[in-house]
Amino acid sequence: MIGIGAVGAAGELLSRFAVEGVQDRKATGAAATGQVSFADALQQVSTDTVGGLKHAESLSLQALQGEVPTRDVVDAVMSAEQSLQAAIAIRDKIVSAYMELSRMAI
Repeated sequence: MIGIGAVGAAGELLSRFAVEGVQDRKATGAAATGQVSFADALQQVSTDTVGGLKHAESLSLQALQGEVPTRDVVDAVMSAEQSLQAAIAIRDKIVSAYMELSRMAI
């Protein structure tokens, strides 16, 4: 089962990247254009991922009490695992891109 620690770590990392981008965008005045920025999209994905993980965990606890069928729990956990793997892949790509940029000569 995916624990709350994994949920918090993944969500916190993705949210940190997204929030910094949103603050930068608002500082430049781009918020008035109405366009969705990469930071906003990333924040939405991280929020959805964390929500899915929490939902799967709550279904797991309900299943232990006999309130939810096992099939629903399996579906929710598999979906949460896919979301977490996607979030990790996105994080890895962001870190890789940052490392490439930091190595560029100015």
